[in-house]
Amino acid sequence: MALRFWGWEGDQYTISDQIKPIRADRNVNVEELKYYVDNFVPGMYAEFRVGGDLDLLRRFLADGIPVMIEESFKLDKAFIVEDDFWAGHYVLLTGYDDKTQEFITQDSEKGANRRVAYTTTEEYWQSFNHVYILIYPPDKQNNVLNQLGAQFDVDANRQYALDQAKAVTVSDPTNAFAWFNLGTNLMYFQRYEESVAAYDQARDLGLPKRMLRYQFGPFISYFNMGRIDDLSALADYALKITPNSEEALLWKGWALYRQGNREEALASFQKALDAHPNYGDAQYAINYVYNN
Repeated sequence: MALRFWGWEGDQYTISDQIKPIRADRNVNVEELKYYVDNFVPGMYAEFRVGGDLDLLRRFLADGIPVMIEESFKLDKAFIVEDDFWAGHYVLLTGYDDKTQEFITQDSEKGANRRVAYTTTEEYWQSFNHVYILIYPPDKQNNVLNQLGAQFDVDANRQYALDQAKAVTVSDPTNAFAWFNLGTNLMYFQRYEESVAAYDQARDLGLPKRMLRYQFGPFISYFNMGRIDDLSALADYALKITPNSEEALLWKGWALYRQGNREEALASFQKALDAHPNYGDAQYAINYVYNN
């Protein structure tokens, strides 16, 4: 929908053939969306940043640039035992109405031109680190630069998001999503010890069952801190919820490798590659183990 806004003529299968070739794949990351635009849509740009806010969304929309966000979504039926019905979902924002305090959204699940309250958007958006995705043509490049300002720089944006998440953990210390976001932003800067402390707090407070279907920072931080048993347990839990998650299969493989189980690690990496053909991280892992 974001691409079609600018006149692109493909459909969802044009995209999925490249970044989601297995239909049963339950998640497409923002990095994969950017990869698709960068490599398969000539003449279009894609950027994503974190730590967004409602005012920023309105400014982009007022400037004629739709914004995609990833947010929480409630399923209408159970798919796992004792389902909490929580899932992730992309939504395209195309307008806003300050009088009614609503965004106008295009939702592949719920329909076109839906009006969603600002407060609801904020509530559901927080669980994904307030990530926003911008897809735009070259003649909008200066608009994007002007709106993002210093945050066009990825490191500056992450520092801003880190500061925002940390502030929420102080003002609302029982907010598990704020602690998770803090962990993710610390992980970006390779501050792994602080990151796992934040993730531990988020886990203690309680996270949705499908959280690790969409976000993988805990795997990275636990691995780098040498908490391999915790990494293995987290991967097992994620695979119980989403058995074909290529990311969980990858990190289960790294846990097995660190535990000395070379052949089992290779099998897990291969399962990751089978679940997502051309998954570069899985191919790297296989090559690494064979060469070490």
